[in-house]
Amino acid sequence: MLSHHLQSALNDLKDLIKITESDIQDIKVAKNDSQFERLSLKEDKLKSFEQKKAMIDHEISTLMTAHPETELPKLLSEEQHNLLDQLKIELSNLRVANKHYAKLVLTVSNLYNTFLERLVPTEMQGYNKVASKDPSILEVRV
Repeated sequence: MLSHHLQSALNDLKDLIKITESDIQDIKVAKNDSQFERLSLKEDKLKSFEQKKAMIDHEISTLMTAHPETELPKLLSEEQHNLLDQLKIELSNLRVANKHYAKLVLTVSNLYNTFLERLVPTEMQGYNKVASKDPSILEVRV
């Protein structure tokens, strides 16, 4: 059962990486709608991975309780060791992809905020930015 949960968690991680890579490609060409459409899928995969991780923890805990005199590495099969190693690699890959995506999101966010501040000047009132009360920020010509 542990091998099944490990393989399933690994598949979820690979799916999350593919989704994030799609998000990276789409943000580069400003396809925001497709990113938002994938958001619920990404959340579902993340929840699924978290549930499988909890099942993996439970299975390992059960194994250790059943065999308290044996060390964990000796309780796991070669296949389970390989799956755990692959899981670590894919977690690292997901971290790298998320870090890259976060940098792109931050850059785009800063760009939009700069445009907005140029279009609608703001002023600080305490710690809050508010739109300027100057009535001449927008001029209409007929």
